[in-house]
Amino acid sequence: MKNIVTESHIEEHTIDILKEDLGYDYVYGPEISPDGSKKERKDYREVVLVDRLKKALKRINPKIPQDALDEAVKKVLNIDNPKMIEDNQSFHKLLVEGVSVSFRKDGKVEHDSVKLINFEDVDKNEFLAINQFTIIEKSDRRPDVLLFVNGLPIVLIELKNIADEKADVYEAFKQIQTYKEQIPSIFRFNEICVISDGQEARAGTLSSNFDRFMPWKSIKGKKIEKGVLELEVLLKGMLNKETLLDLIKSFIVYEKERDVKNNTSRIIKKISAYHQYNAVNKAFDSTIKAKNGNHKAGVVWHTQGSGKSLSMVFYSGKLISSKEMGNPTIVVLTDRNDLDGQLFDTFARCSDLLRQEPKQAEKRDDLTELLRVSSGGIIFTTMQKFFPEEDKEEYPMLSKRENIIVIADEAHRTQYGFKAKVDKEKGRITYGFAKYVRDALPNASFIGFTGTPIEKSDRNTKAVFGSYVDTYDIKQAVDDGATVKLFYESRLAKLGIKPEERRKIDPQVEEITEDEEVKNKLKSKWARLEKVIGSPERIAKIAKDIVEHFEERIRTLEGKGMIVCMSRRICVELYNEIIKLRPEWNNENDGEGIIKVIMTGSATDDSSWQQHVRNKKRRTEIGDRFKEPDDELKLVIVRDMWLTGFDAPSLHTMYIDKPMQGHSLMQAIARANRKYKDKEAGLIVDYLGLGTELKKALTQYTESGGKGKPVFEQKDAIRKMQEKYDIVKGMFHGFDYKIFFKLEPKERVKLIPKAIEHILKEKGKKERYARETELLVRAFSLSVPSDEAMKIKEEVGFFQSIKATIVKTTSTKAKYGEEYDSAIKQIISKAVISDRIIDLFEAAGIDKPNISVLSEKFLLEVKDMKEKNLAFEALKKLLNDEIRLRMGKNIVTSKSFMEMLEKTIKKYTDRSIDAAEAIDELIRVAKKIQEDQKKGEELNLSEDEKAFYDALASNKSAIDVLGDDNLRKLALEIVKLVKSSVKVDWTVRESVQAGLKLKVKLVLKRYGYPPDKQESATDLVLAQAQVVAKDWAEKKY
Repeated sequence: MKNIVTESHIEEHTIDILKEDLGYDYVYGPEISPDGSKKERKDYREVVLVDRLKKALKRINPKIPQDALDEAVKKVLNIDNPKMIEDNQSFHKLLVEGVSVSFRKDGKVEHDSVKLINFEDVDKNEFLAINQFTIIEKSDRRPDVLLFVNGLPIVLIELKNIADEKADVYEAFKQIQTYKEQIPSIFRFNEICVISDGQEARAGTLSSNFDRFMPWKSIKGKKIEKGVLELEVLLKGMLNKETLLDLIKSFIVYEKERDVKNNTSRIIKKISAYHQYNAVNKAFDSTIKAKNGNHKAGVVWHTQGSGKSLSMVFYSGKLISSKEMGNPTIVVLTDRNDLDGQLFDTFARCSDLLRQEPKQAEKRDDLTELLRVSSGGIIFTTMQKFFPEEDKEEYPMLSKRENIIVIADEAHRTQYGFKAKVDKEKGRITYGFAKYVRDALPNASFIGFTGTPIEKSDRNTKAVFGSYVDTYDIKQAVDDGATVKLFYESRLAKLGIKPEERRKIDPQVEEITEDEEVKNKLKSKWARLEKVIGSPERIAKIAKDIVEHFEERIRTLEGKGMIVCMSRRICVELYNEIIKLRPEWNNENDGEGIIKVIMTGSATDDSSWQQHVRNKKRRTEIGDRFKEPDDELKLVIVRDMWLTGFDAPSLHTMYIDKPMQGHSLMQAIARANRKYKDKEAGLIVDYLGLGTELKKALTQYTESGGKGKPVFEQKDAIRKMQEKYDIVKGMFHGFDYKIFFKLEPKERVKLIPKAIEHILKEKGKKERYARETELLVRAFSLSVPSDEAMKIKEEVGFFQSIKATIVKTTSTKAKYGEEYDSAIKQIISKAVISDRIIDLFEAAGIDKPNISVLSEKFLLEVKDMKEKNLAFEALKKLLNDEIRLRMGKNIVTSKSFMEMLEKTIKKYTDRSIDAAEAIDELIRVAKKIQEDQKKGEELNLSEDEKAFYDALASNKSAIDVLGDDNLRKLALEIVKLVKSSVKVDWTVRESVQAGLKLKVKLVLKRYGYPPDKQESATDLVLAQAQVVAKDWAEKKY
């Protein structure tokens, strides 16, 4: 039965919204193709509609002469950098800033900028939607829908069929990755990529990983509730003309980051999520009003981990480019706990959008100097820099200008406000920070960004900044997939630590940062508490528990851990205890080792600490290692470092042994809430009895209007795990799988076919089993290493292993849920016979043969297996692997064999044939593969030569005209030609490819190859060459 909804229906619906609702013009791709009825392209490689671009430039830039406009077009079309992302960045800069041109006017040389888009007047631009736009480069591809602005292909939309369970958004994402390889020119000009199956829809950039493609959930700033197709919301909310141009101009950044694995740097293109976009525009409007009013621009509360730092960058960029602000000066007040300047680094990486480099005011004099400018500048400083000198009660005025914006990061400090206090010791009056900033900058406007809500009782923050401009709480962030949940586990009982050993947290003790430790050592409150928490016996206990706990965690879940200690001394001593237990984790080289301490220090610190005291550059390099999921660095011990503004998405476990409360506690634990692959949640492990503080934080959060829980108890995950365990266990009703654990390893193997057959024999059960087992394993990963989880670990490992074996051998096309890179590992238990998925032939007790020597004995054994469904899966797996292997050698025959295999699988899946009949069909496919191999031997051709023969013989008319013998000679000559022509990296060097193509055409012509088939044969020969010739090139050097 055909699908009621097809991909073409979704495509038509998309076009209708673009035309009817959003006012885009529309053209059908084939009509404007090089051989179309309304030709607009010279050839299929051309992705820019040049005539439309030229007309638009003339319309937008009426005062610039034609020669200069033509020069601008050439610059746009001739962007050429070594990497695709660099091309894209160069184009984006031209798109936003314009193309610099020079021309003569009245005998003088004039310099001007050609605008590619009119951002001020949206209607001056042409918006065009095109579907079925064929592009031929390395291959022939047709993206579903392309959106052009002034002839430039700005948006690529890839659609899949909502009714096809295999065609989901991940398949659309993979298709875009294929396009990047096969039609790279389109990505030189691309700003946004959209993937959708009709219902689910996400947007990202050409460098976004799949988990960074995000939904768009608002239209004109209003959140759309469930019930409307996500695709429709994204089209209307994100791709309407005004929003699209706003995103291009103010909400895209290119960040350079270190690629630790390859020891190079890489550029990541990022685009705003919908909640950032809405918040920044609200904040911008509020700031314009505040500048002309009470100077209170408001507070943006976006929960930690949802991109607050980038929102601040977008906001600053929008202010800088606005005419209303007249080139403002932006003063960013950072948290003193941001010891390594994480926020400053984010701004510095986004200098293209900000059109300037931010400056750091290290001293008061720097601040004074930087604020003397008449306009412009982004200045980073701390609130402490605004406190008057020792003998003064007022801060001197630095600037009267109104276009100064003060952005406060984490706007909820007790030091804020205007209230006066008398310092009895020094006999002077002191005020809250706002008073001093007002002294220095009397006409500046204030805005606050915070990751935690303003407490109900906090009047200072509202007095300084005003009310909320926008909120994005934990519930919204988790629902949108911007962050993950956090779970809480107390380890006090496990270690036999009594809650009363934890002293009441004094706010003054908690406020002492690591760079203030030395001068506060003698303060009795801090010193007494530090001594109790850092006693040798306690540190040894905690070290042992962390090692055992973390090892269980990383056996189940890929990722990293962070330990937070009260003092630098405790950090060092805990490290020493851990490496006593695991000496192989230690390495004094910054670039190696599994565990590191990250802290500040100086030459006067204890000599045993010195290996852990590093400058910012070295700490940054270790931070890059920690952020890289594949790096061996798995565990870091910190005091204050990296507790604010530090993002390591693979961090999944945080061990806290430091007095913390309120905002500081909430900020710290949010390090574990970042999204990473399919990470379900972060785990907060408490060694100090912070449960009371978390409850207080929850109360404050709820009272402040926040929805969703900041932290869940781990027992919630345990409950879910037990529920799913019962469901999966129930699927084995009538089959005693527990006997598996009592058997010897050799006997266990024999039970596996029976377990698999039990699941496979019932229609629909296979999919349900895979789904429920996946949910069980996820819940298990959140519950590790609780007693409840450890009790069923063996069985969960068995269920997971059976599921993995079934899924990996069921279909020639892996589905998204299985193929998508997972952070959850195979649970190591007695169920796992080795570190690989169980081999089905081994499980069935059959010697696995090479496909090329399939014997009658083997076929008989397969046919005689009692477990017919398993026999089918086993043989299908063998054939599928062989055909996929051939895809890397012979593209013609592998395609033919894959089509035959998929046809049989479909009939079996549809139950139009039973398992026994399906096995017979698979055996026929296997024999066809053998016959094909024999043909190569009969023609006396090697594997590579046979591949080129098949490429040439794929046209039947060529066989009729030339015959086998001449085709064989032609194939040998083509192989010789390719071998002599290829060079290292030839597949990415167009000049070599063009030369080879010409040579192939000449050879085909000389042999009398059918003229009408020469072009396709040449392309096929080149495609075949790209598959096999890489090794040939390497062998030559």
